[in-house]
Amino acid sequence: MKILVLNAGSSSQKSCLYYIPDDDRSKTVITQLWSGSIDWTKQQGMATIEVESNGVVLEETKKTDDRLAVMERLLNTMCEGDNAILESWEEIDFVGHRIVHGGSRYQKPTWITEEVKSAIAQLASLAPNHNPANLQGIKLMEELLPNPSQVAVFDTAFHSQMPTEATIYPLPYHWYEQGIRRYGFHGISHQYCAQQTAKLLKQPLDKLRLITCHLGNGASLAAIKNSYSIDTTMGFTPLEGLMMGTRCGSIDPGILIYLLREQELTADQIDEMLNKESGLKGISGMASDMRTITEAMQENKERAQLAFDAYIHYLCRQIGAMAASLEGFDVLVFTAGVGENSAIVRQETCQRLQYLGVHLDIEKNRDSPNNEDIAADQSQVRVLVLHTDEDCAIAQAVWQLAQVKG
Repeated sequence: MKILVLNAGSSSQKSCLYYIPDDDRSKTVITQLWSGSIDWTKQQGMATIEVESNGVVLEETKKTDDRLAVMERLLNTMCEGDNAILESWEEIDFVGHRIVHGGSRYQKPTWITEEVKSAIAQLASLAPNHNPANLQGIKLMEELLPNPSQVAVFDTAFHSQMPTEATIYPLPYHWYEQGIRRYGFHGISHQYCAQQTAKLLKQPLDKLRLITCHLGNGASLAAIKNSYSIDTTMGFTPLEGLMMGTRCGSIDPGILIYLLREQELTADQIDEMLNKESGLKGISGMASDMRTITEAMQENKERAQLAFDAYIHYLCRQIGAMAASLEGFDVLVFTAGVGENSAIVRQETCQRLQYLGVHLDIEKNRDSPNNEDIAADQSQVRVLVLHTDEDCAIAQAVWQLAQVKG
């Protein structure tokens, strides 16, 4: 069985083609045949394409804002050129999509129908950086594949078992009944990393209390207990919680009332500001990428330093909140682009958490750790750096759903 996974993020598009034998009941024999990515963050109006298959790496830069055209170019490399791995699109059996917002209705992987597409579109206002891109991928595959069998795997699903006191906002109750509640996101990543933590530490997942830190351009934490997410930092939309690359995270809602009344900004202007002009980019005035921020810090750029310091402040504050929900924690996990690659973010974070029993092995942390425990021997809390693999998790979810259908 060949499964294509499309994973559209707020600043990137990742795609992978996997092969899983039809008789692999354990889902352990999974082979990545092809992988591709698009990065829109390196330069305004430019898309960087990277593809790897057959031992061949392709890199291209295209000057365009047409995301759909760039996605089609990326996917065409599976059937064309030195990276071709398929003779035709018909070899693809299923397509799995990461869908960021599934609302309260979609709590498990679901076959994509017109009804499901309509629901994803209706929820786009709650995940404006993601759901529209997810829909683009679905529609593109409908054009490329003769009879596409597509599956939606929802980022909100893992958080669907959170207790009511963690999902309800302190607002009029009838708003909660209308669906205004905390949903949480990055669930595919948080769940995958929780499972990998148990394997790495060789302990049952239901015996561990974890705080998983998914730190990318978008960022969130999850408090995991008894194998379930019991609290998380993102809420009704992916805007709540941590300070992120371009998103502000949690702020005083009175600021929005002030901007509407006193500055006479429109809802669209505020939406643009909070989602695309805030966070690291907003404070530094230069970039949303942590690599650029830390490089600027070396040049003594004050606003870059301030952006970094604020990022660590809000991260540690939210880790403390997750620790309170768990009533203590056993493992702290760093994952995603910043979490996996920024040694200074991990070091500064753990240094401020020593009062909670977190102690880092500085040398291990500096040595590009990958799927490792980097805690010092005396640490009461294990500190892991894990490579999140949402795409593999999505492929496995699609395979499992296909077995039920078969």
